[in-house]
Amino acid sequence: MELLENPVRPYAWGSRTVIADLLGESVPSPHPQAEMWLGAHPGDPSRIVHPDGARSSLLEVLTGDPEGLLGAERSARWEGRLPFLLKVLAADEPLSLQAHPSLDQAREGFARENAAGLALDASDRNYRDANHKPELICALTEFHALVGFRDPVETLGLLRALDVPELAPHVELLAAQPGPDGLRALFTTWITLPQAMLDELVPALQKGAVALAARANPSGGDWALEARTALELSERYPGDAGVLAALLLNRVVLAPGEALYLPAGNLHAYLAGAGIELMANSDNVLRGGLTPKHVDVPELLRVLDFTSGPPPVHTGQPEGPWTRYDTPAEEFLLRRWESGDGLTGSLPVPDGGARILLATGGKACVRAGAEVLQLPKGAALFLAAADSGVEVESAAPGTRLYLASDGL
Repeated sequence: MELLENPVRPYAWGSRTVIADLLGESVPSPHPQAEMWLGAHPGDPSRIVHPDGARSSLLEVLTGDPEGLLGAERSARWEGRLPFLLKVLAADEPLSLQAHPSLDQAREGFARENAAGLALDASDRNYRDANHKPELICALTEFHALVGFRDPVETLGLLRALDVPELAPHVELLAAQPGPDGLRALFTTWITLPQAMLDELVPALQKGAVALAARANPSGGDWALEARTALELSERYPGDAGVLAALLLNRVVLAPGEALYLPAGNLHAYLAGAGIELMANSDNVLRGGLTPKHVDVPELLRVLDFTSGPPPVHTGQPEGPWTRYDTPAEEFLLRRWESGDGLTGSLPVPDGGARILLATGGKACVRAGAEVLQLPKGAALFLAAADSGVEVESAAPGTRLYLASDGL
């Protein structure tokens, strides 16, 4: 068992309270704190904290002894790399509209951009590595997101309720093909509009959203949430094609403990809230708007999946005392455990390859043989494959633990 020190990414959309409070730092933080990374991604790996206070990169330690840390079979399967990346995500403002590539698309795109001589940190680079990035987001707080394309018949209801004359030709484009082909045609039209047209359509949409929100059912029906979202995005990103594209997506609100799985090609944007994010070990993002960063429309269209429908919300399933969130991804598996208000006896930590154990509440006592480590709120442990038979117990009320592993 090894204590981890984990990097915090200061993106502008981050919270000044969530991660600072988690780590026991001053609140509010001096700068927005958007993500805490726990893992061995080359872009920002965690560091092992040794008993003497020295630090070592988890990536370097893993590279030096992949079989010892991952186990022989998993080291071969994952080519000596930790297959997952765990994050604490804290959004006070919307993230960019984005999708992630499949494994084949990532490998081809990474090789193509390498051959073109693009530096890994180039601002116009799409592929930072050769891996795909399916991901799971599990809400820590109420979590708001746009996820996947809404059924186009339902979207027509929203567009007609907005009643924006300037959008009428676009509404009819979707009405003529209320399926994947129509979604692709309308999305492509919107995402490639000249800026002069966007500067007319987005303010017109804003007026329509104000009117719809004003006449909507106060209880939240009649597209009230979607209208407010369109209004908020148009105010934050005036003249951005992503404001129009967001109208095509499912508006989702997660309660704490609920989760969403996002496969390759799923267009999404996290809007607000804090969550535990677990993904394949990649940083490949293709953006479609709501951002000042690089947007590559042809590449985004190449990876997008225009299948429509509401995304399934996962509540997890019991696995002994743990709650387990299964996904199709082999690279990762998330488990959650909460002690409630009282203290508990020991519970086993599932074995199997390398794992990361994170405390987001209370305090835990972790035992592996004769070794005992305290895990307060905000702290994390790296467990190697050889760390079997690990047990944990709550040492304070409200202990909450998340365990990340591969999904084999």
